[in-house]
Amino acid sequence: MLLRDAQGQPIAIRREDYSAPAYWIDTVELTFDLDPAKTRVLNRMRLRRNPEVAPEPLRLDGDELNLARVLVDGQGASFRMEADQLVIDNLPDAFELEIFTTCCPIKNTKLMGLFVSEDTFFTQCEAEGFRRITYFLDRPDVMASYTVTLRATKAAYPVLLSNGNLVEQGDLPEGRHFAKWVDPFRKPSYLFALVAGKLVAREQQIKARNGREHLLQVYVRAGDLDKTEHAMNSLINSVLWDEARFGLPLDLDRFMIVATSDFNMGAMENKGLNIFNTKYVLANQATATDADYGNIESVVGHEYFHNWSGDRVTCRDWFQLSLKEGLTVFRDQEFSQDLCAEPSARAVKRIEDVRVLRTAQFPEDAGPMAHPVRPDSYIEISNFYTVTIYEKGAEVVRMMQTLVGRKGFERGITLYFERHDGQAVTCDDFAQAIADANPDTELARLLPQFKRWYSQAGTPRLAAHGVYDAASRSYTLSFVQSCAPTPGQATKEPFVIPVNLGLLGADGRELPVQLEGEAEATQGTRTLVLTRAGEQYTFVGLDAEPVPSILRGFSAPVILDYDYGDAQLLTLLANDPDPFNRWEAGQRLALRAALRAIAEPGVAGEQPLGEAFIDAMRSVLRHPQLDAAFKELVLTLPSETYIAEQLDVVDPQRVHAVREAMRAQLASALFADWEQAYEQNHDTGAYTPDPVSSGRRALAGIALLHLCLAARASGDVVWPGKTLQRFKDAGNMTDRFNALNALVASGHALAAPALARFHQIFKDEALVIDKWFSLQAGAPDRGGDILPLVKQLMKHPDFSIKNPNRARSVIFSYCSGNPAALHRPDAAGYVFWSDRVIELDAINPQVAARLARALDRWSKLAEPYRSAAREAIARVAARPDLSKDTLEVVTRALSI
Repeated sequence: MLLRDAQGQPIAIRREDYSAPAYWIDTVELTFDLDPAKTRVLNRMRLRRNPEVAPEPLRLDGDELNLARVLVDGQGASFRMEADQLVIDNLPDAFELEIFTTCCPIKNTKLMGLFVSEDTFFTQCEAEGFRRITYFLDRPDVMASYTVTLRATKAAYPVLLSNGNLVEQGDLPEGRHFAKWVDPFRKPSYLFALVAGKLVAREQQIKARNGREHLLQVYVRAGDLDKTEHAMNSLINSVLWDEARFGLPLDLDRFMIVATSDFNMGAMENKGLNIFNTKYVLANQATATDADYGNIESVVGHEYFHNWSGDRVTCRDWFQLSLKEGLTVFRDQEFSQDLCAEPSARAVKRIEDVRVLRTAQFPEDAGPMAHPVRPDSYIEISNFYTVTIYEKGAEVVRMMQTLVGRKGFERGITLYFERHDGQAVTCDDFAQAIADANPDTELARLLPQFKRWYSQAGTPRLAAHGVYDAASRSYTLSFVQSCAPTPGQATKEPFVIPVNLGLLGADGRELPVQLEGEAEATQGTRTLVLTRAGEQYTFVGLDAEPVPSILRGFSAPVILDYDYGDAQLLTLLANDPDPFNRWEAGQRLALRAALRAIAEPGVAGEQPLGEAFIDAMRSVLRHPQLDAAFKELVLTLPSETYIAEQLDVVDPQRVHAVREAMRAQLASALFADWEQAYEQNHDTGAYTPDPVSSGRRALAGIALLHLCLAARASGDVVWPGKTLQRFKDAGNMTDRFNALNALVASGHALAAPALARFHQIFKDEALVIDKWFSLQAGAPDRGGDILPLVKQLMKHPDFSIKNPNRARSVIFSYCSGNPAALHRPDAAGYVFWSDRVIELDAINPQVAARLARALDRWSKLAEPYRSAAREAIARVAARPDLSKDTLEVVTRALSI
């Protein structure tokens, strides 16, 4: 229920108002009689008063429950309902509470709490879904021991799973059976899980480094068992890596993963029983791309790593969400990098992670939903499962590692878990542990200031300026940091910003680095730690002005403003030993060309890219030592979203037109090189998803796309024909989908029969059909044809708006992933968006709220887009029955 103040405004929950619970729950015994239409839940709990809190009534959260019985110490008890809370007065200091409720999982379209998907029961309790199962102190700082008994019809639900260890199972009368699970670890309610249905499992016994035996299981539907090998291998690698890197062993006899096609999130780390979206479990070479394989490895790792960073040590309150999510994203990023045998593959992974941060999180920092890594308030916590909490939170953790070193960070992690195992704690507790384990480091010295990364919203800008003095053979770099106002935070104090830096000569050689006052120079990268609004560093012993390589490895989540000349950027692109800055130099050159063409269309015409940039890209393509995956990243232009973020006023159609012109120019100017790149890389032999093979397929895929784009301009039919044949003959989904994408993205007539054939082949593979929908909804808009296509796709027999994956594949691909198609001059895209937000809000508010964020940046739009977008947002906000999830998003959007 949405609480409002006297003026009818939603009431926010504030971090500063946190207070400990008035009661603790020590044990929970849950008995479920599972039925899709009427599941019966018997909840027996042992509670005791918190002696540190003044006496008050017990208030238990509930949502859409039918209450049948309340007993205190076996006796009937008086109670009252206040909104969605069950309130009981006059309780003893310690007592047993029994609550009997029923719920209707089959009608639970919100997919929070207990729900049914394809005749199987699942739960999703984070953040506040457990209250949809039974009345409870549904908050993360209440940790209890759980015993769970599941009862159901054996024929319909032969598999009965819950957290922990299976201690008993057997048959019951009338064709029913039961399973009893005991979790040996205390946990908060959001980590509770159950699954019941017809499932099969891939199983693997492993022996950990400490000698303990474990059973790993991946549960799926019978027809999907052949797609679970990669998920199992990823789980095994995760278990072994966490023990080797951080000394954190698997603490359960068994660890289970279960896949469902109806899920709001990617996956959920319930203790010992992870529930996953099928998208992040199922893969074989016929149905999954290289990107899918990489995502599965990352997400399986992420959820497993939560077993410690989130489960064994959890959040005191939801404002501390990044305590577990930012840390665990960092851990899964490190895991994926550590699995890469080649340094170049590690660099590619880092660039991919930064690209997500800059194209998704930086705009969030600059928009109406901007919030600190540790937010100060929220109306609906589900809205704060954001890229700021996750990806920026991971960057904050990464900066800690930079400041204390890899080994120092490992010492800090060890101390953190030694101090807080079994506790619900805060971001401050984590930062303090890292600092205390490394007392002689910059982090320990600067900890209070460093923690501004948790409390201040927005992306800092770091302006740098270099001056060379030939007489003294010195070079002075000046830095000025600033951070723009964000909602609720008008001014910001200086951050601690670690800047990894190197110097290159004009010929591309890396130069020794010697700061003024130092006795001798050092080779390679130096880390400067900025703490003031303005600082400068002088480097000596330089015979000519160097080219500074600033922010190597993206050492801090900031926007770097340095007025590089084109020649300097070309030097970095060709020579920088830091792969990130090498890639960044190419991105800066492309972005500069795009912004110039947008600002001066008459000057740039239809050839936005200069000859120097074309030649540089040609050199990258031809470079014999560069990794294929790295080449693909360099040759991928900045996205329309990223380009738009660099503008004060955005005309989405102009941005789209310029970027398309840039792609067409690259396609034509490098035609022979694209042909050579394709021929050299398209045959990767027997399929494996390793980084080297994946990189070659990625380069062949971007080459094929540009060859089809060039054919569109020239009228050539050879390469589109070859692409169609490639589509037909492909031995794996990556090559097949790359070919299909090339035909669709280039707008070739052969796309239509290829799409029809693709659907016919994979009509029974839900995740592949998601790709089919998404490709069409996200295709370049030529003449306003995408919106009518999207509306037609929603009428397709395979489309269901109730399935989050399918809704995302069509509606989100259009509204969030296709700016030029959404931002139509006739405002029809905004009308479509508002209709879909309202429709989804009645079905699944979490999904609706995420869709609502597609117009977060409406205030940057040029007219007539700006007024039309605001009108569409206001239309949604005016709905009287809007969920608090969606209401918070649109209300904040209108506030700017």
